[in-house]
Amino acid sequence: MRKIFFLIFSIVFVINLSAAKIENPNDSAVANENVNTQEESKLVMLEPTPEVKAKIDNYLLEIRRIDDLLEDDILIKRYSNYIAYRSISKELHSLKDELTDVNKKNRDLLYKVENKIRIKKNELELISEYKDSPIGKLIDPPEIEKYEPITNPFGIINALSYKKKMKDHKKEFNRTIDEVSRLITLLDEKMLLYLDLYNLDPKDEYEKKINFLDSEKKDFNMVLEILSTTSEVYTRKIEQVVLETDSQIAEQISKSFIIFSIIAVVFIFSFLVKLALKKYFSQNENFYMANKVINFVLVLLIVLIVLFSYIDNVSYVITILGFASAGIAIALKDWFMSIFGWMVIVTSGSIQVGDRIKVTRGGVEAVGDVLDISLFKITIREDITLTSYKVNRRTGRIFFIPNNYVFSEMIANYTHSGLRTVWDGIDITITFDSNYKKAQHIAKEILKHYSKGYTDITRKQLSKMRNKYNLRATGVEPRVYTFVEPYGIVISSWYLTNSYAALVLRSTMSPEILQAFMAEDDITIAYPTQQINLGSNQAERVPPADLPEAP
Repeated sequence: MRKIFFLIFSIVFVINLSAAKIENPNDSAVANENVNTQEESKLVMLEPTPEVKAKIDNYLLEIRRIDDLLEDDILIKRYSNYIAYRSISKELHSLKDELTDVNKKNRDLLYKVENKIRIKKNELELISEYKDSPIGKLIDPPEIEKYEPITNPFGIINALSYKKKMKDHKKEFNRTIDEVSRLITLLDEKMLLYLDLYNLDPKDEYEKKINFLDSEKKDFNMVLEILSTTSEVYTRKIEQVVLETDSQIAEQISKSFIIFSIIAVVFIFSFLVKLALKKYFSQNENFYMANKVINFVLVLLIVLIVLFSYIDNVSYVITILGFASAGIAIALKDWFMSIFGWMVIVTSGSIQVGDRIKVTRGGVEAVGDVLDISLFKITIREDITLTSYKVNRRTGRIFFIPNNYVFSEMIANYTHSGLRTVWDGIDITITFDSNYKKAQHIAKEILKHYSKGYTDITRKQLSKMRNKYNLRATGVEPRVYTFVEPYGIVISSWYLTNSYAALVLRSTMSPEILQAFMAEDDITIAYPTQQINLGSNQAERVPPADLPEAP
């Protein structure tokens, strides 16, 4: 209703203004009478009635309220820059015209004008975004970024983020439209208030305000029309992009589900194979190694499945790897050699988890049990052995040995192919005048007593190894050797013992042999001594009697 009233009032206002400016030259009396009438009306208007004054105050109060709402409005501030751009453009035009009229001989004036033109151009450059738009860059919607096709599950996260960003852009642009619509409503309301105010108190100030608001409202109506048209196209474009993204996300989820199902089937199959092998292998070490091989093959299959699923041109990757193989082989030589070493260890079975081995490198010797054989290294735990007793004087360390060690160094395996016993020896030196034959007999009897169980076990294990290796007939009974050394006769006693507890049996048998030798009158333990013969007549030495043969 107010808009209709505003339209009628505007028409009447324009007609009255036109009629007031028309003067009839043939009737000066009528003109003077109209002038007098206008002067009288102005005198009357200078003194408004209390009722009219109250309405004026009310209108001014409403206008201040709207001004408060528009005070921090970003669109109004941008519009002021638009007005400033137009004003500066006019000033620049005037300065350019002035420059053409300036006498070139007047250098001072020429310099001042050129300097002003340069300043105005800089000012226009700062607010150049308002050249064609009352609200600057806000009239253009946020740019729709080019989205990358989804080629893997991780791309789904980026796609969801992209969708959210596009929807936020749409909301932001629609928010601008709402703000412009709200601003137009406030400007319309403010203009109507000024029209009502001008009707009650026709001041030039109110007339200028009405004209400015009318121009401002027209500009924002134009902006709203452009934004509305752009919004339709922009919304359709965003919806199209979102639909395409949703389609790719659904396709990628379906593909990932299929790949996950295939991998799950491979896992289940490997689990069933492990269960079958666990029943087939009697020794835990063999099952452990088979389990490692199955895990390696499983990882390899998964990598191949993922590789062929998410790389479109696998041949291209193979070509690149082919060209780069030389550099990779040089840079990662030790890694490749360790992988080849792992293959050799696994396929040959020369070393298995649980075996006791001895390694030597850089002057460091270590004897320990194999804890793990991974793709790149062998892990062993050092134990208390004769090596740690004589060489290291410490033990219990964890050693990590690269698999390529098998190509360059020698590894001693104390427990290969089920053989769990090794030969160990105890050396005791007796004097030259001792009964060495009796010492040999005593030592051999003690060896037979303590190592009988290990002798029987070794005999069975060697019998099994003949199926795999070409073994000659090798005795397993304890052996005693006699050697002449500078300080006496060495009784070297050799026997079979457990590979994992050699020191235990050695420490048990050594005191037994020593005690048995010391109990005999004709056997004396030797150590570095000197004997001086003062007389020329030496007692005749009696050779030891032969021992009776065992029945």
